[in-house]
Amino acid sequence: MEPWKLASRKLLSRRILLSHGGGGKETHEIIENLIKKIVPSEYWKVGEGTGLDLLDDSSLIPVGDSMIAVTIDSYTVDPIIFPGGDIGILAASGTINDLLMSGARPIAALDSIVVEEGFEIETLARIIHNMAETFTRNGVAVIGGDFKVVPKGNLDNIIITTVGIGRIIHPVRDDMIREGDKIIVSGPIGNHGAAILSARGTYGLKVSIESDVQPLTQLMIPILEKYGQFISGAGDPTRGGIAMLLNEWAKKNDVLIYIDESKIPVRDEVKAYADLIGVDPLALASEGVAVLAVNSDKAEEILAHMKNLGWNEAAIIGDVRKPKDPRHKGLVIAKTEAGGFRIVEAPSGEIVPRIC
Repeated sequence: MEPWKLASRKLLSRRILLSHGGGGKETHEIIENLIKKIVPSEYWKVGEGTGLDLLDDSSLIPVGDSMIAVTIDSYTVDPIIFPGGDIGILAASGTINDLLMSGARPIAALDSIVVEEGFEIETLARIIHNMAETFTRNGVAVIGGDFKVVPKGNLDNIIITTVGIGRIIHPVRDDMIREGDKIIVSGPIGNHGAAILSARGTYGLKVSIESDVQPLTQLMIPILEKYGQFISGAGDPTRGGIAMLLNEWAKKNDVLIYIDESKIPVRDEVKAYADLIGVDPLALASEGVAVLAVNSDKAEEILAHMKNLGWNEAAIIGDVRKPKDPRHKGLVIAKTEAGGFRIVEAPSGEIVPRIC
């Protein structure tokens, strides 16, 4: 049997579902059981770099005695203009942040824009302006791209794909997280996911919540330059929120991650909205938040430095532990605000389709 046919039959579903693009368990299934089964393992990375073997925010490519980071992502958010931002700002911010989380200084980007026939030129100009302004304000050159149009009805408005290139300051690999590391979050979580849901009027509810979408350059560059060697993991909790991110870390490193929900910064309006619609705030996307795993001896110092840089709501929310029971490897355990404990599952299903 053809390898691609064999790979396709390993999937639980015979057809692609919205949940396959949600960033949760179903997305992981596509990557592990389809893409990685089709691409030969000797072509998963370049030399001593990283790629499909690690599945981090960016891939690392050795160039001489140094490394560059490369990332790619497609943005198909709905609505394309939302409280606090638009698809252009989102594309630039997401690209920049993915490079930063791999320990790189973003230096260049390319974009590919596909629009539906009939799309308003003025709206396109606004989106391109905001994307370009976000890149250039953060020192990122826009060095090329592509533009295409498809017939009306063959696409919902616009899709932007970006490639980002960065120069490594200090490599951060998410498979280096170890027992004793502290988990730091740079600010309130879930704002983007709640803002998108609210803007759509999902569940018939609209509230005043703005997306947190922003590049994290002003936070991460100083942290990487001063404390890079003490950072064992970094990620921006986009699709699937910190629930997905921490589950990925726990499974990659065979550790147990413990968090205290009372320590996690969440805006009151986000928490109230999530409660009303029955969604776990930990599974809501953030587009302007960094989550770091850092050496325990430096955690308080790094936290203080983050606050000095203006991230006043940054907090240590938990730590990494060696499971006493082997069955607990790869789990994320949360102490609830009521004083109990719960397993934080990796999100599955249609959490928030077309979130980014």
